[in-house]
Amino acid sequence: MQNREISRATLGRIPSYLQYLKTLPPGVQNISATTIAKELGLGEVQVRKDLSCVSGAGKPKIGYNAAELADSLETYLSCKNGGAVIVGAGKLGRALLDYSGFAGYGLEILAAFDRAVEAEEKSEMGKRILPMDGLEEFCKTHAVQIGIIAVPAGEAQNVCSRLVENRIRGIWSFAPCSLTVPEEVQIEYENMGLALAHLKIQIK
Repeated sequence: MQNREISRATLGRIPSYLQYLKTLPPGVQNISATTIAKELGLGEVQVRKDLSCVSGAGKPKIGYNAAELADSLETYLSCKNGGAVIVGAGKLGRALLDYSGFAGYGLEILAAFDRAVEAEEKSEMGKRILPMDGLEEFCKTHAVQIGIIAVPAGEAQNVCSRLVENRIRGIWSFAPCSLTVPEEVQIEYENMGLALAHLKIQIK
């Protein structure tokens, strides 16, 4: 089955579905959307819509095969993401590098790179932090697909261009600026200052 485009909200719920399915006893063969919705505190219609984007509809009066559904969710997450690197190993970059929550979305952050690093270092969780001159070879060797930019705005375009030159297909930028990329490269911006300002306005 070819996966449909799904919303961020739906994507955000998929790890919860997968985690729940993995807690089911071995003897459970089928599971209904009604049961999943009840256990996770979600609406049944929402669960059906979410799962239909990834695995199709369940069977009437039977529901979903639990093992097949879990496999579909796991495959979807793993195929939508790939190995990632971070450029910028300051406080933000190191926090992202050591954050374990990305694994639930099929994303593995392999290493961070920083121009201030002269020899390989380790993060608090033992992840690699490498000099910038090793970026090209690392991306080639590990088939990196995603680049995370955690540098100041003045350095971001140069870093972005370097990632694109290394065949990075997706960019996730925390730099507070717009970046220029080829049409075939996907880019997502994470403006924390803007998000905080929006929150402040909402609570006035």
